[in-house]
Amino acid sequence: MYKILTLLFLFSISLVDSNACTNFLVTKGASINGSSMITYAADAGGFMEPLHFTPAKDWAEGELLIINDWDSGKYLGKIKQIKHTYSVVGNMNEWQVSIGETTFGGLDSLRDTTGIIDYGSLMYLVLQRAKTAKEGIKIIEELTSEYGYFSSGESFSIADPNEVWIVDVIGKGNGKKGVNYVARRIPDGYIAAHANQSRIREILFDDPDNCMYSKDIIEFTKKKGIYKEYKGKFSFADTFNPIDIESALFCEGRVWRFYTLAAPNQNLKDDYFRAVEGAEPYPLFVKPDKKISVKDLQNWMRDHFEGTPYDMTKGLGAGPYGCPYRWKGLEWKMKGDTVNKYAWERPISTQQTAFSFIAQMRSDMPREIAGVLWYGVDDAATSCYIPLYSCLGVAPKCFVGGSIREFDWNSAWWVFNLVANKSYSKYKYISEDIKKVQSYFEDKFLTMQPYIEKTALDIYKQDPKMAIMYLTDYSVSQSEQVTERWKELWKYITVKYNDGYINDVNVNNGRTPKGVGYDNDFLKQVIESRPGYFDVKWRKKNELNN
Repeated sequence: MYKILTLLFLFSISLVDSNACTNFLVTKGASINGSSMITYAADAGGFMEPLHFTPAKDWAEGELLIINDWDSGKYLGKIKQIKHTYSVVGNMNEWQVSIGETTFGGLDSLRDTTGIIDYGSLMYLVLQRAKTAKEGIKIIEELTSEYGYFSSGESFSIADPNEVWIVDVIGKGNGKKGVNYVARRIPDGYIAAHANQSRIREILFDDPDNCMYSKDIIEFTKKKGIYKEYKGKFSFADTFNPIDIESALFCEGRVWRFYTLAAPNQNLKDDYFRAVEGAEPYPLFVKPDKKISVKDLQNWMRDHFEGTPYDMTKGLGAGPYGCPYRWKGLEWKMKGDTVNKYAWERPISTQQTAFSFIAQMRSDMPREIAGVLWYGVDDAATSCYIPLYSCLGVAPKCFVGGSIREFDWNSAWWVFNLVANKSYSKYKYISEDIKKVQSYFEDKFLTMQPYIEKTALDIYKQDPKMAIMYLTDYSVSQSEQVTERWKELWKYITVKYNDGYINDVNVNNGRTPKGVGYDNDFLKQVIESRPGYFDVKWRKKNELNN
């Protein structure tokens, strides 16, 4: 009897946006309350992804698991199932092990199209089988060595309540099982980030507590003739994923931004991400200026370079209402120009997000209560992070259904997507309406968190199963409540901004809407585009063609 691992994207990410996904990593010593935290934005246009939810389960001897590629749905093969798998909610399991990823691609010659394990399936296999982050890294090595690795280069964030690791993985070539990999533990008190570019350079060959790696990596790279060093030492990133202009602009910019938000005193220059030749790469990890909270990460996941020279709410590209999004693709050429190439910025927050989360893991309370997946669907800037406890007995229905092919009021993703798309038309106004509702719920959740957990702890002392039921009811009810509120929010902004006005239906029966026009900077650009054309004046006959 075969069991199907339901890990299918409805559309292929690889065909849509190779510069997708962003991860931030925060160690317990760098957080405000001793939480290990990682974030993940699953970004790519043309897809949505229901919340992954699998209860713990015992399996019969000899049962097999069918693996389908997470991106395309292609059948890859079967692997042996283990005797017991752990429960998984989104990207966190019952032991609080959490995982995220960003694709860096790397050398095409190392892709193994005969491999059975793809990167998406690998993530959820780790969650179903690992009790710690370090154990998860070993599982990655074991599974790919036995079954082969199908995908291109990946960076993973793998964390538990005590340790946070960044892992870079790439295959060994067609028909070659196993992976080249290096994993670095982020020192306690520090933070890290990755965004579609391999970031690990140095391998600590004699420090197994802080570094794991494929033992034949030096021999392999020298034999292949791809071995490269950085500052006199072997470099994984420079060997397998050397930086190019696009990677600097689209990927390292998000790393720079996270570091400047969390550690402005580091004074990290923008020259590396702006593709200045010879610029120094950003460090693998930095020490933040102050301890980081869940709220900080919620805000930073919504960033569009605001307040920097690259602020996407400013300039002609933002349009008349400060929209921080640039419709794809990121690069373009002008018709008839075969030489020059241009590009938009790639911010942390983007319109094509399927889901994002902040995984909060703690070691100072029972694991059933300690693990929280702050989960949001669609664009992080217009979404809401809802607390889903890792012990959930059932998943919120609004997060587990729906399809990209058909609008569905019962799907939270479609509800949030509807509100987000409405906001893009008059962003600087509508985003403020969204923020009010967003802040109400998120601030409430964060304020209530210690009280909810104290109650859960009191119940847990008497009956752990009842504590799980209590947290399940709380997570599910809040998910449903927020989704219903977002439906009302869509109705509200649809009426308020009807026909390009700002309407107050309570004044004069809604018959006196306010026209807001355009701001002065935008009007100046309009006037300069056609001098004299927009002038309101009597004209001479020879002025008609102006």
